[in-house]
This record gives sequence, structure tokens and C-alpha cells, in this order.
Amino acid sequence: MDTLEQIALTRLTYTVLTAGFGVSVVLGWIMQRSHFCTMGAVSDIVNMGDWTRMRTWVLAMATGVLGLYGLGSLGYVDPLASIYSNGRVLWLSAIVGGLLFGAGMVLASGCSSKTLLRIGGGSLKSLVVFVVMGLFSFMTLRGVLAVLRTSTVDQINFDLPTALLPYLVVNAVGDPSPLLPAGLAMLPVFAALVWCFSSAEFRRSSQAVYGVLIGLAVVAMWLVSGYIGFVAEHPSTLEPTYVATNTGRMEALSFTAPMAYTLNWLIYFSDARNVLTLGVVSVFGLIGGSLLASIADRTFRWEGFSSTSDTALHLLGAALMGVGGVTALGCTVGQGLSGISTLSITSFIALGAIFAGSLIGFKIQLWVLMRD
Repeated sequence: MDTLEQIALTRLTYTVLTAGFGVSVVLGWIMQRSHFCTMGAVSDIVNMGDWTRMRTWVLAMATGVLGLYGLGSLGYVDPLASIYSNGRVLWLSAIVGGLLFGAGMVLASGCSSKTLLRIGGGSLKSLVVFVVMGLFSFMTLRGVLAVLRTSTVDQINFDLPTALLPYLVVNAVGDPSPLLPAGLAMLPVFAALVWCFSSAEFRRSSQAVYGVLIGLAVVAMWLVSGYIGFVAEHPSTLEPTYVATNTGRMEALSFTAPMAYTLNWLIYFSDARNVLTLGVVSVFGLIGGSLLASIADRTFRWEGFSSTSDTALHLLGAALMGVGGVTALGCTVGQGLSGISTLSITSFIALGAIFAGSLIGFKIQLWVLMRD
């Protein structure tokens, strides 16, 4: 590679990483201030019949879909270049992994993103969850559990031209119009917006604003990796690539596999081949944003385990989330926000399984509480 080309590629990589870190810091701040949490949203429904936080989630999803397909129609990014467009639908992996992740996030007091937010707020037990979850994530990505995963649930799948629903319709009707996918994507967006704002209480609350801002953070990350970080012809491979991503494809926000990559980066820091990626800087950014918000709000508090039972449940939950998040190809943010923004079939399956798994987790938690 020519020296000038290498310098230009290095500068571009730094730009992408800096922008991704900035987006993650802002997202961490917003999530901490808004108490944005999947487990909390499900818990509110189950225990109080309150759908406010779930409407925030759905609004964030709708904003993500609107933003991504809007960028796609303008030619800034290509949704088909995302990691979610793979036509091999690993439906059983999505179900099994989603169930494990959903149950785990309840036992561990929150999903992967909530774990990072709680670390920023002073939770030492969430720091333990992070380490255990990252370890099991890496084992499921490349270790002994990866062998088990690829030889069992990953074998059960079906193939489609693409997993993205709007492009499946385009493929079926044979219409090459670049605006058709965006037009089709607006149908679920409209339905989601009607449902969210049908609640007068939600319309009056600040949660509506938070939902839009969180969705825009997902869109911003798509723009960072898919537009700023896109190189049409890599100087070494002469092939198109997306710099600073773990997959070499367009990525947005996700936190399960990036936890594993973060541990790997910290452990092998001196290895020149071990480089920072968007996933790793997003982990640090989310913690940093949460820390800033908790300090500004004066809510930073050190927190530890309250009992042996509490420790055991959090360790089990962390392990389940690590295995489940990788098996399901994403967490509540990776599949629930980034994946859903592409309207991927796999993401819908995984998200449904995560919600079902969380209900199982609540049952387990209740059983332990009654036993104690």
C-alpha cells in the first residue's frame, strides 16, 4: 500500500472511530437520563400495566427505520450492505438465543446496554456482569461454545434473496425503483407512530423526545459506518469495505459481541493486529455518557451485590446473555434497534424471542423470591 494511501486510510479510521465514540457518548447520556431499558419496559407492563417505556422503544425503532431507509433512498447508505441483510435466516438460532438473552437480562438486572449504563452509574456488580458476559460472548463467538452453536442451532435455517422485508417485496415484484424500499418501509413506521402517539400521556411526556433521539443515534451510527467509513476500493484488497468494523460490512449499534471484542482489545492491547473498532469504542462511549449524566444528575452511587443469591443470579444472567446475544446475532439494541431499523426478518424473530425470554426470567426471579 502506498504511504499516502495508508495515511489517508488511517485518518479515515480515526474519523470513524471518533464519530462513533461521540454518538455513543450522547446515546449513553440520553439513555441514562431517560431510564431507557428493555427489561424495565417489559416489567412496567407486567407489574403496572404501564406501556410508556415500551412506546419509547417502538418510537425509537420507527425513527431508526425512517432514518435508515431515508438515507438509503437518497443514496447515502445501502441497507443491503448491512450485516442484517444476509439471506440465510438462522431462525432457530434467533429463537434459542433470544430466549436465553431475554431470561438472562432479567436475572442480571438489565440487558447489555443497561449493564454498561449501570457501570457508568457506579454499579460494581454490573462491572462483574460485563466481564462474565464478555467472556461467554467470546466463547460463543470463537471458543468451545462456538463449535456447539455452529454444529446445532445454526444448522437449522432457510434461504431467501435477502432478509430485509422491503427488498423481498422489491425482488418479488421486479420493480428496480430505488424509492420503492423506502416507500414500503413507511408502512410499519406509520403504524408504529399511530400506536405510540395514540396515548395522550405519552404525547405529553418527555419519553417521546427521548424515543426520537435514541432512534436518531442508531441512524447516526449507520451514517458513520455506512457513509463516512465506506471505501469503494480498499488499497490492499481493491474491494469495497467499511473501515473500523468487525465484520467489514456496514454496522450500527450493538453491545453483546462488542463486549467480547472489548475484553479482547484490553487483553491483547500490545498486539499490533488488535485494533479498535466501532463496537469497542461504542462500549466505552456508552459507559462514558452514562457516567457524565449520573455525575450531572448527582445519581452516581457505588453499588455491590446484596447477597450470595443476588451474586448467583447475576452471574447466571450474564452467562445467558453472553451466549444468547451471540447466538441470536444481537441484543436488545443490536437486534431490537439496529436490526429492526433494517426491517430484517431475523431481527423480528430474535426480538420476539427476547421478550418471551424476559417473561421466563421474571418467573424465575419470582420463584427465587418466594423461595427466599
